[in-house]
Amino acid sequence: MLDTDDGDHWDMGSGWWIVMPIMMVLFWGGVIAVAVWGIRQFTGGRDRGQGPLDIAKERLAGGEITKEEFDLIRGDLA
Repeated sequence: MLDTDDGDHWDMGSGWWIVMPIMMVLFWGGVIAVAVWGIRQFTGGRDRGQGPLDIAKERLAGGEITKEEFDLIRGDLA
């Protein structure tokens, strides 16, 4: 009789049935992550359209500058 098991193919009972779906999920997750990253890079993100006064307001709210510094910045921009 001929032995057809020459070792060149994967046996479905050897655990590859678990590895292959995981690899597929990782692959498609990577494709989606790269697509989202690319879209954010080309659209400029959320910071587009902010003026200097908006940035000063954010810095004041974040505690980076004091109220007096904010007033000086606002006066310089007016």
